[in-house]
Amino acid sequence: MMSENGRPQAPLMTNTQADRVKEVARLAGRPSRLRRREFLAEGPQAVREALRLHLGRRASGGGVGGRVVVDVYATQDALDRHQDIADLLALDGSPDVRRVNPDVLAAMSSTVTPQGFIAVCTFVDVTLDDVLATAPRLVAVLVEVRDPGNAGTIIRAADSAGADAVILTSGSVDPYNPKTVRSTVGSLFHLPLVIGVELEGLIERLRDAGMTVLAADGYGATSLDDLQDTSAARRFATVQEPVDSGAQGHGLGAQAAEGPDAAVAGTAGPAVPRLENASAWFFGNEAQGLPDEVTAAADARVAVPIYGQAESLNVGTAATVCLYASARAQRLR
Repeated sequence: MMSENGRPQAPLMTNTQADRVKEVARLAGRPSRLRRREFLAEGPQAVREALRLHLGRRASGGGVGGRVVVDVYATQDALDRHQDIADLLALDGSPDVRRVNPDVLAAMSSTVTPQGFIAVCTFVDVTLDDVLATAPRLVAVLVEVRDPGNAGTIIRAADSAGADAVILTSGSVDPYNPKTVRSTVGSLFHLPLVIGVELEGLIERLRDAGMTVLAADGYGATSLDDLQDTSAARRFATVQEPVDSGAQGHGLGAQAAEGPDAAVAGTAGPAVPRLENASAWFFGNEAQGLPDEVTAAADARVAVPIYGQAESLNVGTAATVCLYASARAQRLR
């Protein structure tokens, strides 16, 4: 019997104690991931996007070095329900697919209720040099963000906003943690990811690459609302632009500008950043926020205004709002 990609089909895997099953399951742990430089993508959406990246790299001449997916494990029921994935697995250059019964899939999976597919994938991160060489317009930087769900949410938000990369500094969660991978819902395979970057020197490198450095800070003196308002005003060629007055995200002063592209500098503070410009947004730890060295060095500390009674915004939510604000301004400039 032949498999989806025309190769001889291996027998159905039914032994939950098989060495291969145990090797796959070990990838839920960081030591095994680091040793093998492989991780798990679980569920149809993650596996679908991993396969698309894999096939795209192979088609572009990536060869073995462009491989993303090592193996796919799937139940027959999952293959029957997701014909699009079965079709991807039938294409030239696709990885092997091994049929497993539900018990074997459960033994491999890091979830309580696996969704029929598991892919063993190679690490997909790139270097900071790789990202900066592309002249990025929008980047999200996670500084010691340790919650897998928050990190995954920010990666997904960055992907949705059309960001050019996500950078995780040292001390941040492992993006290949199964919980992080699941929370990206496939976005891990859509945009460049840089991990383990030391904070020292990072701001300078981003600024040297032509990027404005924005620190998302609930206590920031610059309001995201005001930045969006002045961005809209420039599009309609008005002349009012706020300058940083030290208010809690609101009440910024105004100054006449010479034109929509004039530099903005006021007597009350530094130049107000333009959302239209290439920007690197920094997002901090869930409990401590951003370190002082980041907020002091940033071009602006930007607060997302809260209109209700919530004490603060979850970092994933705040990141989504900030990234979309920049993305919209850059597309309408």
